[in-house]
Amino acid sequence: MKSDRTKVVLVGAGGRMGREISEVLLEDQRLCLGAAIESSRSPLSGRPVPGYPEIVFESDLASALSRCEVGIDFSQPEGLRSTVGSFVESRVPLVIGTTGLTPEDREFVREMGAHIPILWSPNMSLGVNLLALLAGQAARSLEGFDCEILEIHHRHKKDAPSGTALFLGEAVAQARDQALSKTGVFVRHGLTGEREPNAIGVMALRGGDVPGDHTVFFLGPGERLELTHRAESREVFARGAVRAAAFLLGRTPGFYTMADVLLSGESPGA
Repeated sequence: MKSDRTKVVLVGAGGRMGREISEVLLEDQRLCLGAAIESSRSPLSGRPVPGYPEIVFESDLASALSRCEVGIDFSQPEGLRSTVGSFVESRVPLVIGTTGLTPEDREFVREMGAHIPILWSPNMSLGVNLLALLAGQAARSLEGFDCEILEIHHRHKKDAPSGTALFLGEAVAQARDQALSKTGVFVRHGLTGEREPNAIGVMALRGGDVPGDHTVFFLGPGERLELTHRAESREVFARGAVRAAAFLLGRTPGFYTMADVLLSGESPGA
């Protein structure tokens, strides 16, 4: 492991995304894994991280932060505030990929940007975040078109619709000067009546092992536009998270998104 690479503390390192990120960091030119955080109750506690015989899963985040320069968090939303508080106290930049955050949690993360560089996104894929930008542009350009969003995920996903589908819906709603909380339609059953002109439909399918498919439909008289992103594996999310961590290095305190990463023009490993 190269000593000149920046060390990352990975919170939730034993989960599916944590394992993917650990593998991506093995090959990254700029960053490397410095510490792997898991709950003290985890059966992984004290065991070596796969691919890193010199690093074990640990629960002491404060100690890990003293040895690392940036963090990536893919743990459970229940521990978000405690985790962010530790990073703020240590003045270490943080990328948050944890999903299922409440509006209050998201506002808290924004506020913590006053203290450290912090980036949150419901989806770390560069392609999905570009899709959100394109969907917003289409919503502004295609006046009068109906918008529907369809997402497909594996059978084990616990929430619906996905945070990414809501993220895309918010991008469309914002472009239309609307609020998804008021115009979003998440269930249709029975005699629903005609479609409301400003509605944004968001529908979910579940099954198999699909990592994540999202399509934004714009439907107008005699034509329709479909913008689709398909994730073939979780590796795309891991690579996006690692790129986001590299983006935060040297940044001033603030709340950042993956759109900032895309628009920065910085290449991976720069």
